[in-house]
Amino acid sequence: MVFITTQSLNAEIARQQRMAKEIANEQGKISTGHKINVASDNPQDWVQISLVGRQQSINTAWKDNLTFADSRAAKASANLGDINSLMTRVTDLLVTSTSTAQGSPGREAVAQELEGIRQTINDLLNQTDYQGQPVFDVTNTVNVPVGAGLSVEAVPTRESIANNAVGSRSLDQVLADAITAVRTGTDEERGAALNDARKALDHVIVQQSVQGVRSQRLEDISDRLTDSALALTERRSTLEDTELTETITKLQQKLMTLEAAQSAFARISRQSLFDLIR
Repeated sequence: MVFITTQSLNAEIARQQRMAKEIANEQGKISTGHKINVASDNPQDWVQISLVGRQQSINTAWKDNLTFADSRAAKASANLGDINSLMTRVTDLLVTSTSTAQGSPGREAVAQELEGIRQTINDLLNQTDYQGQPVFDVTNTVNVPVGAGLSVEAVPTRESIANNAVGSRSLDQVLADAITAVRTGTDEERGAALNDARKALDHVIVQQSVQGVRSQRLEDISDRLTDSALALTERRSTLEDTELTETITKLQQKLMTLEAAQSAFARISRQSLFDLIR
């Protein structure tokens, strides 16, 4: 005859409650996709997951900064390309001016177009984006943080492009002198203006080349951040993600064990009750 005491009854109930809790925990792993949902599940891995998560947040911030830098670099490259095209047009116009007579409508048309180009280049150099951010940094370069101890220069300063285009003369001064030479200058002065315009164009081309180096560096950093993000995601997945096949197998085993325990407990309880009645 089997006797069930209060102590054995409470012990069996507690055991089955623990099994039910374990089953609920396995079900939680399946529903959330995470095998660690609270620190007590695995304290060591929980710490590592937290550290990986923090680094992922930092990487996201760096990636956002890099996106901002890329946007600025692309706009600066576009403006430099426009300035290059305009300066190329300046050289063409100065060549044209040598074949037109002094004071002729053709000569004045050239001067008028040069004035328009001068203003457009000035606008391009001083342009701001939709956020009010200058396309080219003013006076000092603004470095953008994109990594641990790493900040990059996305765009040149306006002064590096506009100033010292030909010797100590700015782009604007070169254009102003060219306009004067077209309107009232001698052949020699127009020839000198053409030579200066070509030197100014070379200056712009050099600035474009330097900007290309900046853009390439940003692209290289972007690739490294992408690789880092993938590595962190894989590491976190290894630590955190549920192995469905393994977890489902454990869940089924625990469910069968609990069902068997509950069935056996119910039979023994009924037998003991009948024994007491008899």
